Amino acid sequence: MPRSASVTGALAAFAAGLAMAFCGGAGAAEGDFYSGKQINWILSAGAGGGYSTYAQAFAPYLTKYLPGNPKVVIQNMPGAGGVRAMQYLSANAPKDGTVIGLVHSSVPFAPLFGLPGSTFDPRKFGWIGSLNSAGELCVAWHASGIRSWQDLKDKPFIVGGTGGGSQMETLPDAVNRLFGTHIKIVSGYTGGAEVNLAVERGEVQGRCSVSVSSINSTRPDWFAAKKVTVPIQIALRRSQSFPDVPALIELAPDQRTHDILEVLLAYQDMDRPMLAPPGVPPERLELLRAAFHAGIADPAFLAEAKRLGLEIEEVSGKRLEEIVARAYGLPPDILQAARDAMSMGGQTK
Repeated sequence: MPRSASVTGALAAFAAGLAMAFCGGAGAAEGDFYSGKQINWILSAGAGGGYSTYAQAFAPYLTKYLPGNPKVVIQNMPGAGGVRAMQYLSANAPKDGTVIGLVHSSVPFAPLFGLPGSTFDPRKFGWIGSLNSAGELCVAWHASGIRSWQDLKDKPFIVGGTGGGSQMETLPDAVNRLFGTHIKIVSGYTGGAEVNLAVERGEVQGRCSVSVSSINSTRPDWFAAKKVTVPIQIALRRSQSFPDVPALIELAPDQRTHDILEVLLAYQDMDRPMLAPPGVPPERLELLRAAFHAGIADPAFLAEAKRLGLEIEEVSGKRLEEIVARAYGLPPDILQAARDAMSMGGQTK
């Protein structure tokens, strides 16, 4: 279950203290590597969306807990649903720990589904940790006439997308293929913030998928003022925020569909994942992991996250490694069935 940003100060301070001790030990081994340096933090999403909000909130705490307190500079690198940033981190970024990433949680699984440009191997990256674990929603603008799962089965629903590798396109397309819904995807938006504007302007009727925290942080009035409805959660389990809206896996008509959804939605256990390029020295990766652990437990960060409406649930770098390894180790027939449920994208706007 997601951990609230209102975790008690005493408990968070205790966890932060332990992480700081670990970070200090790793820092001693590494000397002053980060002293006077800058870390470029590559985001696979455009400016103004949920990823940027998370990064801007967390960056000061990454600086705080890394020995030498390097400056962290956020760089947005949207494109191809997040594949562009992941490919850059794999092939072109420095391998010394001065460049890290925050990528769409679906992107590490792109090679499994043959998405264009995804020639990287996520098992070779240095996984630092994830800021949350969360399912996804379909949200429909209040004037769209889409209110329920049955509406998605009976009516066309036009949503915005950001490229063939993005969750906003692969997931609704998979829902169409597996359940016979009528979701039409309009592709070509540069990021979630532009899709949100398109929804408000009436260019599209909604978006699939988006997390509760992303809407709370970027469009807090959407839920509060009932500007959008939630016909379905594209998730393995229901969100606490919408306990009466079914999770997609509950509607699976048979075991085969259930198994396919397990593969397609594996990424949801690693929402907002942070990673280092392949080849970063192990001792430097441990520095980054320790700073991540300390920062996410810092009471000041938790208070800021609560103020911004960000859901926080720490997922360790080791756990991310396990999630990726498990997905890439699944039987070929299950992977092929999941691959067949996905497409390369929607209609360009």
